[in-house]
Amino acid sequence: MSMQYEGGCMCGAVRYVAVGAPVNERICHCHSCQKAIGAAFNARLMFRAEAVSLSGPFKTANSSPNVQRGFCPECGTTVFSGRESAGVLAVTSGSLDDPEQFRPTMHIWISSRQPWLKLDDGLPRFSEAAPA
Repeated sequence: MSMQYEGGCMCGAVRYVAVGAPVNERICHCHSCQKAIGAAFNARLMFRAEAVSLSGPFKTANSSPNVQRGFCPECGTTVFSGRESAGVLAVTSGSLDDPEQFRPTMHIWISSRQPWLKLDDGLPRFSEAAPA
């Protein structure tokens, strides 16, 4: 039986299903994620783009030349981000129907971490992007 992740926005207009294991599960502290999510970090699960089916009236905006973020135009929930050139799409952990499915493995871009945020979970930390 294949792993499946389902979720969507707060009002239910945007939905997704991701099938299979995530490529990675990370907590990103970069300024772009902070701004897009409206919080101190973006906890997200990245999948191969073809593993994720999206439905609903989502809109997208580029937060950088290579990163597109998707959100619900009705309630404003940020649901996903992706790099088309890399063929990946990441869903926000808070948009999962079962957020307990999120199992982070590291913190990235902690050089931009909010100074009041204390990290004591024992996960690996990287000043910027994780090593390839």
